[in-house]
Amino acid sequence: MQVSVETVSELSRKMTVNVPEEKIREKVESRLKSLAREVRLDGFRPGKAPAGLVRKRFGAQVREEVLSEMIQSSFHQAVNDENLRPAGMPRITATAIGEGEGLSYIADFEVLPDFEPSPLENLQCPRFVCEVTEGDLEAMVQRLREQRRSRRAVERPAALNDEVVIHFEGKLGEESLTDGRLENFRVVLGGRPLVPGFEEKLIGAEVGSRLAFELDVPADYGNEKLAGKTVAFDVEVVGINESVLPEVDADFVKTFGVDGDVEAFRADVRANMEREMRRALKARTKSAVLDALLAANSFTLPEVLVADELNELLQPYHKAAEQGNPGVELEALKERYTPLAKRRVALGLILSKLIDENKLSVDRKRVRSTIEEQAQSYENPEQVVNWYYSDKNNLREIENLVLEDQVVDLILSKAAVTEQRVDFATLMAPAGATEQQPQS
Repeated sequence: MQVSVETVSELSRKMTVNVPEEKIREKVESRLKSLAREVRLDGFRPGKAPAGLVRKRFGAQVREEVLSEMIQSSFHQAVNDENLRPAGMPRITATAIGEGEGLSYIADFEVLPDFEPSPLENLQCPRFVCEVTEGDLEAMVQRLREQRRSRRAVERPAALNDEVVIHFEGKLGEESLTDGRLENFRVVLGGRPLVPGFEEKLIGAEVGSRLAFELDVPADYGNEKLAGKTVAFDVEVVGINESVLPEVDADFVKTFGVDGDVEAFRADVRANMEREMRRALKARTKSAVLDALLAANSFTLPEVLVADELNELLQPYHKAAEQGNPGVELEALKERYTPLAKRRVALGLILSKLIDENKLSVDRKRVRSTIEEQAQSYENPEQVVNWYYSDKNNLREIENLVLEDQVVDLILSKAAVTEQRVDFATLMAPAGATEQQPQS
C-alpha cells in the first residue's frame, strides 16, 4: 500500500492511498471460495456450484464489498502509519476501482489541533462563595406565601397587584384582534401586560367602568403584526379581586407537606435553599474556571467538529422547521449558536488533553454521590438512582460530568484562586439575568 499526505492548511489533509490489485484479488477470491461453500444455485447441490459460475454470478458484488471494506481498513491503517489524528470522517474520492486497476482514492479530512495546554499555575480563577441570610430566608418564605395566595372580590378602585376581570375587544383599524369581544378575561396589574401601557389604563378603574383608549405599540414588540401600530381598545371592568396572602402558621406549613411547626418549616426551606445555593456556586465557579481555561488556550478548531456541535445544538429547531413552524429561522439561529458550538469544541479538546496528561479516570464514588444528590430533588430518589444505573447512556452523561468536575478541581488546586462573594438573589437569578457565560 502506497500513501502520500499533502498538508492543505493547518488542519486540512489530502491523503492519497493506492492498494495494489493483488491484495484486492486475494480478498475477492477468498470471499468467493467461502461463498461457494454456502451458496445455493439452481441445478447444483449446496456448495457444489462451479467456481467460475459463482464468480460470474457474484464476482462484481463481492468486489464492491471488498473495495468498501478496504477503503475503511486502509484509511485507518494509513492514518495510524502517518501518525495522523482525524477530527472527523473523511471525504473519500475514488480515482481507480476497476478490475485490474487496483484501488486508488483520495481522502480529504481535518486533523485534531496539536497544542499544549497553558500551565494551570498561570491561570487566575475565582471561587464564588455565598450564604443564605435571614433576609434571603424571609424573601423565600414571602415567595412561598405568594404561591399560596388567594383572591377575594373588593368594591374599590383597581390597584397594583389586583386581578381585574374585563370584557374587552382590541382593534387594528377595522380589524378585530380578539375575534370579537372577549369576556371574563383576567389581568393581574403588575404582571405581564397584553400591550405596554394596557395595565396602567386599568389602575383606578371600578367595577362597571367602561374604558375606550388607544395604545401605540412599540416598534420592537414581539408580535410583528402589531409592532409600531396603534391599537384601539374597548374595555368593560366586571370584577376586581385583591390578593390575599396566607399567614405563616400551622395550616400554611401543612400545604407544603412539612411535618412540624413553623420553625421546622423555616428550617426545611433554609436547607433547600442551601442545597440549591451549593449547586449554583459549583456551576458558577465551574463556568468561570472554564472561561479562564478557554482564554488561556488559543488554537485553530476543526471545522467539522464545530459543524457537528452546531448541528447538535440546532436539532430541536430542525425538528420544528420540519414540522412547518414559521418562526424558526435556521440561518439566524446558526449565527447565534456558533459561538457556543466553538466554545464547547474548544473546551472538549482542552479538557481531553488535561485528562490524558494527568491520567484522570472517573471517580465511581463521586458518580454515585452525584446521582444520589440529583435524585434528592424527586419524590422517589431510589427510583431515579436505578434509572441512571439501568441505562448506559444515562450513566455515561453523569460520568462525563463528574470527569469534567474532576478537571475543574485539578485546576482550582493549581491555579491562583481568589474568593468572590455573591449574594443569594444574584446567584440564583435566572440564566440571562446576569452576565454569566453559558456553561459547556
